[in-house]
Amino acid sequence: MFKSLAGRAASMAVAVALMSGAAAAEELRYAHVGAEGDIQTRYASEAADAIATETNGEVTVKVFPASQLGGVAEMVDGVRMGSISMGHHDFASLARIVPDVAVFNAPFIYRDAAQALAATDPNNSPALQEINEKLISEGGVRIIGRIYRGARHISSNFEVKSPADLENKPFRAVPLDLWVSMVKGFGATPTPVEVSELPTALMTGLVVGQENPLTMISANKLYEVQSHVALTGHMHSVLAVFVNEKAWQGLSEENRAAITKVLEEKAQASLEWATASEEELVAELKGVGMTVITEAEGLDLEAFRKPVLEQIRADFPNFAPYIEQIAEVK
Repeated sequence: MFKSLAGRAASMAVAVALMSGAAAAEELRYAHVGAEGDIQTRYASEAADAIATETNGEVTVKVFPASQLGGVAEMVDGVRMGSISMGHHDFASLARIVPDVAVFNAPFIYRDAAQALAATDPNNSPALQEINEKLISEGGVRIIGRIYRGARHISSNFEVKSPADLENKPFRAVPLDLWVSMVKGFGATPTPVEVSELPTALMTGLVVGQENPLTMISANKLYEVQSHVALTGHMHSVLAVFVNEKAWQGLSEENRAAITKVLEEKAQASLEWATASEEELVAELKGVGMTVITEAEGLDLEAFRKPVLEQIRADFPNFAPYIEQIAEVK
């Protein structure tokens, strides 16, 4: 009898909650192109679990990793149209909506990893807040968080110490204008390749090198098709977490605040993950046979910095005021 009464009371509570809309869980479809083992994959998985907890189950997140819903362009289009609720990738992936957003991925503009994370905080970065308003009005997409993946470095099938070593060689560029510009600054021939096709492109010689954080080089086993890695640290890899604006506004203010809190906590966690893993990853890559080149081994970082920044300034003159704002972030 008591069980029956309790059951009826629970059913009545659910019915009342459904009538009020409180128990109607909202599912967000979250897509990204990261592979298993990458920091971005861990971020999405942990964020999804934490969002369900922080919203008391009112918002659930279903994650589709490893390009399951398409490549970068398809993912961005999906978020714009609303068939995908949210996703993450390099800020420059949103440049087809607002070209200037790519500045947050520009090479050699951050002092260190902590400053890179601070300068890309959608709640406190003046430059990002200005650009975010344009993304919302022009594309119906809002940046709500970010992920720090680590510094990006060059891997190749031969020793690379300066741009002269890459001159006129086919080098993988992320299929975005900013990366094409940067690879030109490297002295190489930019060859756009989607991340899902990268191991094959390296194996067949379509490209002879690429650049990515060490976590990605390890997670995608690029050491099987690359012999050298030069620790150029030319970019601090920060990914934008973005959401369809209608989907975002469809959530309650309390749940938006809860999601924002989770994403900020996970952003800080991603910085810790990346920082802690850098030395381990260098040792790991050496252990599987890669030759690691640093300044001690003759890597000339200034030889990369100067031509790359010159190329970026020439190709993206509108970046200048944003770069100044970024430089002022503590």
